[in-house]
Amino acid sequence: MVKVLNVISDSNIGGAGMVLLNYMKYRDNDAFDVCVCLPEGSLLTQPLRETGVAVYELAISPDKSFDRKDIKVIKALIRAIQPDIVHTHSSLSGRIAARQCGKTIIYTRHSVFPPGRLISSPLGKLANKLVNEHYADRIIAISPATREYLLNVGISDRLIDVTMNGVEPITRAGDAECAALREQFGIESGDFVCGILARIEPYKGHMIILDAAKALKDEGRRLKILIAGAGVYEDEVKKKTQELGLTDTVVFTGFISDVAPFLSILDVQLNASYGTETSSLSLLEGMSIGLPAVVSDYGGNPYVITDGENGLLFHNKDSLGLADCIRRLMDNPELLSLLGESAAFIFNDRFTGRIFAQNIEGIYMKTLKGDKDGK
Repeated sequence: MVKVLNVISDSNIGGAGMVLLNYMKYRDNDAFDVCVCLPEGSLLTQPLRETGVAVYELAISPDKSFDRKDIKVIKALIRAIQPDIVHTHSSLSGRIAARQCGKTIIYTRHSVFPPGRLISSPLGKLANKLVNEHYADRIIAISPATREYLLNVGISDRLIDVTMNGVEPITRAGDAECAALREQFGIESGDFVCGILARIEPYKGHMIILDAAKALKDEGRRLKILIAGAGVYEDEVKKKTQELGLTDTVVFTGFISDVAPFLSILDVQLNASYGTETSSLSLLEGMSIGLPAVVSDYGGNPYVITDGENGLLFHNKDSLGLADCIRRLMDNPELLSLLGESAAFIFNDRFTGRIFAQNIEGIYMKTLKGDKDGK
């Protein structure tokens, strides 16, 4: 049996935490003995324990990739439990500790930002290459866009494995629950309902969605835009909603813990990101119930949504392009239905949690074999 220690520094349940939870639900318990270490008080602790995995709460810095004092703490755990593999999720401290203990290291890159000027410079690329390649035997990119980012900041392609995220399928809410939610949000018969499920941050593109909604409303079209989530940009987005006269069109639902009912009342899911989008879990959850999406062509979106197959793509930051995509689907119910059917098929073929877990475990075995072969 292969023993794997996952190291994650998240104090909240974000994208990396959800990916880890999805893996734990579908891991192969017969072949892999998996455990997790994380900061004391992390909100991930209880959900992880509910999957049956051993969790070690350590006195390490929350939400920090590197803190010198954390290395000693993580090293002590590694020496105590002796894993075959240390799999880190953005924790440089964990990678350093694992290397000092002589362990095989796998690192997952969960996010993509446009590379900064310093790291894009020849010297920055060299420094990044030396650090990351010394402290990782394999690097998992969760989309081809993540791979491109890693290549652009100096990482050798030979170290990178691309493994798209997978999720547990959700169950479509029943008619009564959907009707109650539609009433709660003021959705009337004949409204075309679009929704975005994301943190309200500038790079998530909420302003672009508002501009598209304004264009469609000015044409006399009946639509509702549901914005689920919270974030630092929430006040600005609400202010613009008022300025554009969209208060009867846009509904702010706040944070939603159970996404299934929300996704069940949508005609289309929206994603207008133009920064840090790799492999959207909410898009995958929507696909699991046959929900098509209209998404920007930024980052990992085009690798989840194929234009004309399970949704439509528009150029990032192009609100008129987004409006045109929504208009096409409003005017063509048959296309909308076909995209939804294809979304469910593609999900089951490529994006289930079980497929994701099998891919991760394949990388574990390949990496260990490479170590034994001297590669």
